[in-house]
Amino acid sequence: MSLPLLAARDLDAPLAWRSGVPVSARQFLADAALQAELLPAQGPVVNLCSDRYRFAVGLAAGLMRGHTSLFPPNAMPDTLARLREPYPALAALCDDLAAASSELLSVPLAPAGVAAATPHMPLVDGALHAACLLTSGSTGTPQPHAKAWGTLVHNVGAAAQRLAQMLERPDLRGLNIVATVPPQHMYGFESSVLLALLGGAAFDAGRPFYPADITQALERLPRPRALVTTPFHLKTLLLAGVALPPVDLVLCATAPLSPQLALQAERSFGGPLVEIYGCTEAGQVAMRRTAQSEVWHTIGELRIHAEQADGDERFIVQGGHVTVPTPLADVLQLEDAQRFRLLGRANDLIHVAGKRTSLSHLNYHLNSIEGVQDGAFWLPNDVADGVVRPVAFVVAPGLVPAQILAGLRSRIEAVFVPRRVVQVPSLPREATGKLTEKSLRRLAEAHLEGRSA
Repeated sequence: MSLPLLAARDLDAPLAWRSGVPVSARQFLADAALQAELLPAQGPVVNLCSDRYRFAVGLAAGLMRGHTSLFPPNAMPDTLARLREPYPALAALCDDLAAASSELLSVPLAPAGVAAATPHMPLVDGALHAACLLTSGSTGTPQPHAKAWGTLVHNVGAAAQRLAQMLERPDLRGLNIVATVPPQHMYGFESSVLLALLGGAAFDAGRPFYPADITQALERLPRPRALVTTPFHLKTLLLAGVALPPVDLVLCATAPLSPQLALQAERSFGGPLVEIYGCTEAGQVAMRRTAQSEVWHTIGELRIHAEQADGDERFIVQGGHVTVPTPLADVLQLEDAQRFRLLGRANDLIHVAGKRTSLSHLNYHLNSIEGVQDGAFWLPNDVADGVVRPVAFVVAPGLVPAQILAGLRSRIEAVFVPRRVVQVPSLPREATGKLTEKSLRRLAEAHLEGRSA
């Protein structure tokens, strides 16, 4: 079954914004058609473009040629070299000459805004693997997660409908998006690029990082406007003390968000904050308005059930765009097949002195302490007095460790209060705001070497 490249929309209305200048959907189709002519005859193509518009044009061009677009976790030479093993003739789209890789053949970028308007809407085979997201495996080899075009259309369409209902709008047409998340990440891909192509919204081409850049990007877009971000970026923005423009919707994902921060964001921006729960395997699964409820509600026709596997309980999502029952990597508390509470990742659970909790739960309470700008728990391999004691790495310039410990004692059980609080200037987060076990271990080695944890 063939599906249109763009959802029904006014082709002369903005699909994107570049430095405050609108780019119509009609011009986007023309730019994509010109880029498609420059792609190699055979796919796939690695899309490394950091400019969100260039990225979207490259994606659309690939779809027009029937190519899969690969989205690697990073553009490190080693990562790209590994991709050449299954695809020796692999080519790359890259808009940054400094970041261009000598490992891959570079595809010329078509000039934007000069092609003649495309009069027809391209159709894409719904079974085509439109995108393949590559996540970092424990072995270092990127693990592929292919997404069919029909699956993406179904998933993003259901998410757009839910968001429109939350905004009390018939649809998302006219909504303008600023995103702090890279488009190669599943969340950034779905909630900025695909919300425009398949949901009727429009996105800003940039990826602002600093608070002043984020506010400037928002201010140059007309309302209604949305901010797509992460808890880390959101907290940094709210603590920066800059004047924030009105925002009609804030989307947040990649880590649990505290209700206090959600409420602060809603008061500061004047619009609702919606969290998205999902994973690379299943895409967007559920949403919640965090300031009002801790309960997540599945999107569209998705349903979740629990089952026993090897003596452990696991949770399975299926229905809607998830045609094959897919296990989730989290521990849930189900209210019914569509509503649940998130308790933590299955591999995130820790046991201390016979008690169980999750690192995400501990991080949630650590980051809820007033004055803590960022923080994360880490569980070392060392055992003291027969008990493993967690360590907390904290960014809190105005606090001393005793104050942080006092705040934790009022929030968590005593056995989980860390033996040490290590204050650091920053945590080694990725562009999406995530902290990996590997980066935390390196941080621990730098600060705890030769000391008892």
